[in-house]
Amino acid sequence: MEKIKVGFIGCGNMGGALALAVAKSGICEILLSDTNEEKAQALAEKTNGTITDTESLVKTAKYIFLGVKPQMMESLIEKIAPTLKNRTDRFILVTMAAGIKISSFNDMLGAKLPIIRIMPNTPVAVGEGMILYAPCKAITEDEEAEFKKILEFSGRLDKLPEELIDAGCSISGCGPAFVYMFCESMAKAGVELGLDSDKAVEYAAQTLLGAARLLLTSGKTPEELRTAVCSPNGSTIEGVEVLQNSAFDKAVNDALKASFKRTKELGG
Repeated sequence: MEKIKVGFIGCGNMGGALALAVAKSGICEILLSDTNEEKAQALAEKTNGTITDTESLVKTAKYIFLGVKPQMMESLIEKIAPTLKNRTDRFILVTMAAGIKISSFNDMLGAKLPIIRIMPNTPVAVGEGMILYAPCKAITEDEEAEFKKILEFSGRLDKLPEELIDAGCSISGCGPAFVYMFCESMAKAGVELGLDSDKAVEYAAQTLLGAARLLLTSGKTPEELRTAVCSPNGSTIEGVEVLQNSAFDKAVNDALKASFKRTKELGG
């Protein structure tokens, strides 16, 4: 069976994580293009991918992942638009640029081309990611199914109306950084209590992983699971009350809203 050509323009943290996930599918030929040759080479070795120039990638890949920063997107589109418009075969652009709508891509391209907008997060690299996606109307059901197939080893995919992508990304896209901050704080406290650093990080990370898995599989709400851990007058409720009195909920709320606001700004 002929492999699906999947190209990645930009081999940074997010593009690289997605390339690693796509490579695990075993049904794709990976093409890589990046201004940093060393970065591209390192990713090529991990994915068994081929390094190529941007124009060749845009000419041949069926799925073209645009992995550059939002601020660089307009110049990239200006560069690749002529080649895309000259293609007579079917291809799909996959954008992961924060805040930039599909309609904005149409404006930059000067044409309505097939586009899937995604907002992934870095845990896709280990198969535990969350990818929000919104296909344009030109994407067929078969293409959507194929797209999900090549990303099946990335984690969870959820189709979302495009107007909700930015809100969802504030949780799933920015959220890993907030989770790492929480894990870091737990580990620091563990060290102060006498644990060595490696064990403190391991305990915190496994606790977050296990708690998340239980939440996703138990059918219970976060509040129900929290309450189940908190025995009256016990150890856990003491800590929970400290977090509540420290405006923990407000801090998280403010962080998500700040990320959402910045996402909108990046999209212009």
